[in-house]
Amino acid sequence: MRLIPREIIRSFYDSFAGPLAALLLAHAVGTIGYRLLGGAQYSLSDCLYMTFITIATIGYGEIIDVSHITGGRAFTMFIGATGIGIVYYTLAKMTMFLVAGEVNDVLRRRKMAKRLDILRGHYIVCGIGRVGSNVAQELVATNRQFAVIDTNQAHIDAYRDRHSDLMYLHGDAAEDELLVQAGVHNAAGVFAVTGDDAKNLVITLSAKQLNPAARVVARCHEVNYIDKIRKVGADDIVSPDFTGGMRIASTMIRPHVVSFLDEMLRSDNHLRVEEITVPKQFKPVNLGDLGLKSRDFVLMAVRAAGKWVFNPQDDLSIEAGHSLIVMTTPAGRTDIEKRLGI
Repeated sequence: MRLIPREIIRSFYDSFAGPLAALLLAHAVGTIGYRLLGGAQYSLSDCLYMTFITIATIGYGEIIDVSHITGGRAFTMFIGATGIGIVYYTLAKMTMFLVAGEVNDVLRRRKMAKRLDILRGHYIVCGIGRVGSNVAQELVATNRQFAVIDTNQAHIDAYRDRHSDLMYLHGDAAEDELLVQAGVHNAAGVFAVTGDDAKNLVITLSAKQLNPAARVVARCHEVNYIDKIRKVGADDIVSPDFTGGMRIASTMIRPHVVSFLDEMLRSDNHLRVEEITVPKQFKPVNLGDLGLKSRDFVLMAVRAAGKWVFNPQDDLSIEAGHSLIVMTTPAGRTDIEKRLGI
């Protein structure tokens, strides 16, 4: 079992290999120099000891008497100044290494990797800017697990200020390695919502190649990218410009509907219109026998065999593959999922 994480060893090596090599070189130069100055009557261990106490400023006195040798004390001053400079530089690097949090950062990444490794049926939000943060907020409100990938640490930090337990990776979501680390193989869906249409296209392609079963919703501004993103596997594409225009029009011509939806989103119990798919192992049963009557949810419609059944009656047979459209709270959604064996 490795007691020290490999990342810390690598980071320590990168930070201190140079200073430690310089310190060893100073001791080697000092040892050889004192041997040449003092003569054969001094062993290499004596010369090394003389170099060490000079650099360490211990001050035990001159083990090797170089006072009568031309340039002897100058050499001692040179070794002392050089060695002390290297020692102080190494200590400064050590302080920076600890204060800057490199060790803590490595440990944090390992802890984050363990949390991500156990996720199942979660969502991956690629881009936590203005659009991505709203996506994440909706996932939080409806009690859904998710992880974030973003190249901009400032965006991640801004969201972490409000949600300190955020699971995230700092990097480019277009890279397969980052998606794998975020658990794409076990994810229910991927949001490709960066501000770059080309990057969203690559994220969509990568996510679908890594996990064809994952649902991918992509953000797209440029019309000429819509078909390209759809061809690489996006299940749905959302254009903020188009959606914004539709919202403005709806606010004008159906204000009470828009007001109702807004109030639903702002409600303290996080009321939402949810879609719940009946699992494959579910045995057919009449709707009335499911007992889907509660103050926590209202069944609005059922999607069955490609057709909609609005305001379904109790004698409707509910089967595997059907989708229930329910106005519900997170607690109500969990209740329905339990009844369906999800």
